[in-house]
Amino acid sequence: VDSAETSLLNKLIRTSLVESSHHVEILQQDPSSPLFSVKTFEELTLKKELLQGIYIMGFNRPSKIQETALPIMLAYPPQNLIAQSQSGTGKTAAFVLAMLSRVNAAEKYPQCLCLAPTYELALQIGRVIETIGRFCADIKVTYAVRGNRVLQGTALEEQIVIGTPGTMLDWCFKRRVIDVKKISMFVLDEADIMIDTQGLSCQSIRIQRALPKGCQMLLFSATFKETVRAFAVQIISNPIVIKLREEELTLSNIRQYFFVCRSREEKYRALCNIYGSVTIGQAMIFCQTRRSADWLSVEMSQDGHQVAILTAELTVAQRAGVIQRFRDGKEKVLIATNVCARGIDVQQVTVVVNFSLPTDQKSEPDFETYLHRIGRTGRFGKKGIAFSMVESQNVGLVQMIEEHFQTKIKQLDPDDMDELEKLEN
Repeated sequence: VDSAETSLLNKLIRTSLVESSHHVEILQQDPSSPLFSVKTFEELTLKKELLQGIYIMGFNRPSKIQETALPIMLAYPPQNLIAQSQSGTGKTAAFVLAMLSRVNAAEKYPQCLCLAPTYELALQIGRVIETIGRFCADIKVTYAVRGNRVLQGTALEEQIVIGTPGTMLDWCFKRRVIDVKKISMFVLDEADIMIDTQGLSCQSIRIQRALPKGCQMLLFSATFKETVRAFAVQIISNPIVIKLREEELTLSNIRQYFFVCRSREEKYRALCNIYGSVTIGQAMIFCQTRRSADWLSVEMSQDGHQVAILTAELTVAQRAGVIQRFRDGKEKVLIATNVCARGIDVQQVTVVVNFSLPTDQKSEPDFETYLHRIGRTGRFGKKGIAFSMVESQNVGLVQMIEEHFQTKIKQLDPDDMDELEKLEN
């Protein structure tokens, strides 16, 4: 699954913000100028229509990134900003508030441009604008995306234009429906995805270069690799940079066990024994292939388990629906291929099962995927249990994982029910 799909999936399934225990790091050009952070939205002198919109979104107080970013985005004179924070921390709502605050509703022409890497992500930002801005009757949004045709010379009346770089470039320079000299705010979202996608960064730079000198520039990215940093600095002059480190996944509060099994039938028997012995809130079971996931889903359903299955063939919207049903407890078991080893936080998951260990092309352990898979349990300081089913010829993989993570994975006998029952204590 590519990074744009993962980002969209996270936006569709987020019902709450990710709480981070990390501090926001701030780097600025002029350390002597004061920087403010806020603890309430009321401190920001927002129009009351926007405050109403924020409360409808379910925000009662600013998230960590919003506390620091919003005063910078709304400052006068306008400040340029580069912000790095992972998905689910409230950055979209933050720059949407900034756009809705900056535009002059009485002027009927584009004043804010917002770029996103894909059609779906652009629409997702639009939904946030429509929710937060629902009481700002005179502010309108349009989409510069494929399939939304405008004739050359059309006078756009919408103040905010959200789009993908290719179509936005076309609207600005070929069809000339946007007067770039009148743009006062430019937002570039998901910069890390932009630079991983052929051509998008060049198109973004071409649009940015044409904007007036006083235009406020805001750039957001979930990661801040060197390539992203170099791109950001190319686009934005004299920025304040703020970073919110991602929560580290840790194995310290996850108890890990493995079974040696000769066949998938033996793996299934071990799985049934786990179910017979360990109290399970909800479980995620990871398979290496789609075929294995389908087989397991049929077996478990026939044994009366409520099972959901998540594979790459599903559309992003279908995947989001499956995860939401699992979150709501409609299914107790989620069987998945690697497609969803990342970024899905379901607080009730107490057990993760590797029906097979994740391996790379060289048939060596895929350490990162192992960490992300079993990191689905033991979240938020809770204790979790992870079981791995291992073929006898692959026991060496377990030792490699132990060495890599400096962790202990205890072998269990799949048929020893007493041993399994002890795990409860």
